Amino acid sequence: MSALTGHPPRREPRSILPWLATPALVVFVGFAVIPLVGVFALSFTTWDGIGAIHPSGLTSWRAVLTNPGLPHALWVTFLVMAVSWAVQTPLSILLGTFMAGRQRYRAVLGVVYFVPLMLSSAAIAIAYKALLDPNFGLGAGLKIHALSQDWLGRPGLAFGVVVFVVSWQFIPFHSLIYQGGVQQIPKSLYEAAQLDGAGRIRQFFSITLPQLKYTVITSSTLMVVGSLTFFDLIFILTEGGPGDATRVLALDMYKRGFQANLMGPASAIAVILVLVGLALALLLRRLGGRDAGASQLEGV
Repeated sequence: MSALTGHPPRREPRSILPWLATPALVVFVGFAVIPLVGVFALSFTTWDGIGAIHPSGLTSWRAVLTNPGLPHALWVTFLVMAVSWAVQTPLSILLGTFMAGRQRYRAVLGVVYFVPLMLSSAAIAIAYKALLDPNFGLGAGLKIHALSQDWLGRPGLAFGVVVFVVSWQFIPFHSLIYQGGVQQIPKSLYEAAQLDGAGRIRQFFSITLPQLKYTVITSSTLMVVGSLTFFDLIFILTEGGPGDATRVLALDMYKRGFQANLMGPASAIAVILVLVGLALALLLRRLGGRDAGASQLEGV
């Protein structure tokens, strides 16, 4: 009993935060950790996808690491990643800054810009493959010679088409991220810049871009790690061709596992993809200086 109130002292309620996080933790373990452990274990076996699984030690890893196609697939993967990042990032920043304005027409345009992200990658690939057909596509229909080239039959053009379609699909998503970042910038900074006589271009480079530093890190992490999983779009557009010009690592994994029935080497490539993704994410986090995620939360 409390001497002052005559009531028993209250017990501090236990924190419910761990219990709230439990469902998400269960889903993460069930659909991410356990499958990843299974794939890692499968990389040390020999399996055709149907019959019995036979342990084979480092046979699958040796086959993958000594295959001359692995460095090429890694090179194409990093090239698609770098070029698509270089295309998507500046355009996403500009569109995100534009859509952060308060004019009503900008909100309407923001909805229109977001449409490509609502379409499936397979549907987009099929549509572009039909439009770029040199005999029956858009160029042939409009009788425009510049559009009637063999876009998917020449290595350089095929690579450019892949980067263009990927950027066209995912720029809206990253523009939305930058739009939110711009809207979190204090208006007082722009008001002070206007009093000092700074124009819109100067404000963009002196205020907007520096304030978007951690937003750029967040967007780049999603962009870079996501580019490691490009498969369906490239598979439908080019199937890795012409030759191996667009054969990224995820497509190489599919061809080994589901076309050549080599589940062991395919699992080894999957583990390599995970390790590369983790390394890139940690590198971007280190380049961002202090915790980018915490900085994002501070601005909300």
